[in-house]
Amino acid sequence: MAHSQFDLLRQRRFLPYFTVQALGAFNDNVYRQAIIGLLIFLGASTQERALYAMLAPAVFILPYFLFSALAGQVAEKLEKQRLIVITTTMEIAIMSLAAIGFLVQNMPLLLVALFCTGVQSTLFGPVKYSVLPSILKPEELTGGNGLVEMGTSISILLGMITGGLIFQLAGSHGPQAAAGAIVALAVIGNLMARRIPRIDAGDPTLRVRWNPVPVSLEVMRMARRQPAVRNAMLGVSWFWFFGTLITSQLPAYAEVHLGGAAGSATLYVFALALFSIGVGAGSLLCEKLSARTVEIGLVPVGAFGMTAFVLDLYFARPGLAPVGGLDLAGFLRQPGSLRLVIDLLGIGMFTGVFVVPLFALIQSRTPINEMSRVFAALNIQNSGFIVLAAVVGLVTQGVLGWTIPQLLLALAVANLLVAVWIFTIVPEFMMRFLSWVLVRTLYRLRLHGIEAHVPDEGPALLVCNHVSYMDALILAASVPRPVRFVMYHRIFAIPVLSWIFRTAKAIPIAPEKEDPALMQRAFDAIDAALADGELVLVFPEGRLTADGDIAPFRSGVERILARRPVPVVPMALRNMWTSMWSRHDSRMRRMRLPRRLRARVEVVAAAPVDGVQATAASLEARVRELRGAAA
Repeated sequence: MAHSQFDLLRQRRFLPYFTVQALGAFNDNVYRQAIIGLLIFLGASTQERALYAMLAPAVFILPYFLFSALAGQVAEKLEKQRLIVITTTMEIAIMSLAAIGFLVQNMPLLLVALFCTGVQSTLFGPVKYSVLPSILKPEELTGGNGLVEMGTSISILLGMITGGLIFQLAGSHGPQAAAGAIVALAVIGNLMARRIPRIDAGDPTLRVRWNPVPVSLEVMRMARRQPAVRNAMLGVSWFWFFGTLITSQLPAYAEVHLGGAAGSATLYVFALALFSIGVGAGSLLCEKLSARTVEIGLVPVGAFGMTAFVLDLYFARPGLAPVGGLDLAGFLRQPGSLRLVIDLLGIGMFTGVFVVPLFALIQSRTPINEMSRVFAALNIQNSGFIVLAAVVGLVTQGVLGWTIPQLLLALAVANLLVAVWIFTIVPEFMMRFLSWVLVRTLYRLRLHGIEAHVPDEGPALLVCNHVSYMDALILAASVPRPVRFVMYHRIFAIPVLSWIFRTAKAIPIAPEKEDPALMQRAFDAIDAALADGELVLVFPEGRLTADGDIAPFRSGVERILARRPVPVVPMALRNMWTSMWSRHDSRMRRMRLPRRLRARVEVVAAAPVDGVQATAASLEARVRELRGAAA
């Protein structure tokens, strides 16, 4: 049955939460842009507006440094739906204060309310992503994160546009319109929060500590324990650095390099819309590209795409716009405008592809009782990278005198270097990238029963027929959870694939006659992995099929279950026999591209079997039944 991430938008476990976080992002940006509208309404000078432009981001982001650690503890301790209701109730109070600021046209009061908005966003931040593993299945994490990232990106864009138009449309009633809008949005968000189902606390026994410095250091250390999580967090923070630097340059870039009319925001909003829509599209694309697994192999795809499109944007317009004073229609009529539009869309799209799997990885690898604190640590780190992006922009342009295209060129190079560095220190990213490219290039996968029958948590033994040298990579791309593969040590040692298997923590095994010590180490490693609650997959035939048929299952599977009788999930590969790298052809024929490039391959799973009752013969019969005649 075909699945779509949009199905989540029809379910109560997800839709109210999605609506609350989208409304929050929308309202924040309506408010911030409406303050600019008020300054123009009051006839503030360019210098006063510039002062606000510097002050507002600092006022909003300061609470993330001060209160994120506390927010992470509170989010861990409290039932999460209750906390979301509390934070949205705070939003009503804060926006009521801001509404008074609009009505009396008091800028200091509006800045106080903006600081309070930052506090409220800080409290909501750890909840925003930490609830997803509680309300979504592992195979839904990538799609759910894609929806959240899309919703956030589009809500920010629409909020900025709406906030900027309030004073233009309402005229002399602008302050009243702004006041009414932000309070109404806060009330709607609170009503939606009350429809979110109960979500259990991560650690209700946690003792909340109030000193921000030691607690901040503690949550940062907690978040850095796992190398993959630590570097996924670095990747997310780089996403914020990259996005902040790009979007902060768009107002000037639109006027100077796209040719927008002076004092008009039309081309700036258009460029921002292209970037935001691209981020949303890339975020949504992740589920299809990942086949509903947490596929961190997409992260290098996103990083390389980001660099490619930023480089092309530089070469498309390295100097000043040839014509100035353009509106949107005039810009689109200019030669080369389509290339610039595609570049801005492409930058956004690959940025979405880059960041969504990183969020899903953090969620899938972090214990549920630490999730909120880890995301609190991420918020602290993100805030630092956002400030760093602002400093880099000021230094490179104000001190070094770089043009915006020169800054974009440097950002493209830096993005590539950062990506390579992250992928080098955690080889799993590059391993998953190579396996993703291989599998998606060579095969077209169809999955049956994986989501229904592979357990979402806890240990299980997966058993499958063995047809080609690519079986492990295909199965890894099919199962949402990480899998420990047990494979013949000579296949484990194949160049290139060996690095992939080793990085994936595959377990090499040899027949007892060939290497009894290696065989014993393999069984010990299997038992340890199952004891840790992992999935382990074995090919009980013990070798690749030589004729396309399934060979008798060996007794090793019974030996595993005798030590630890975990549930066993029978699986079968279909249509692999005539595809690439099976033994269907001679070795010489396997060295060249086969006729069945992009072969349609199916992976089928059946309901788990009790490990106490399972035998090699019964499992073999079940796998034969699953595969049928589709060798």
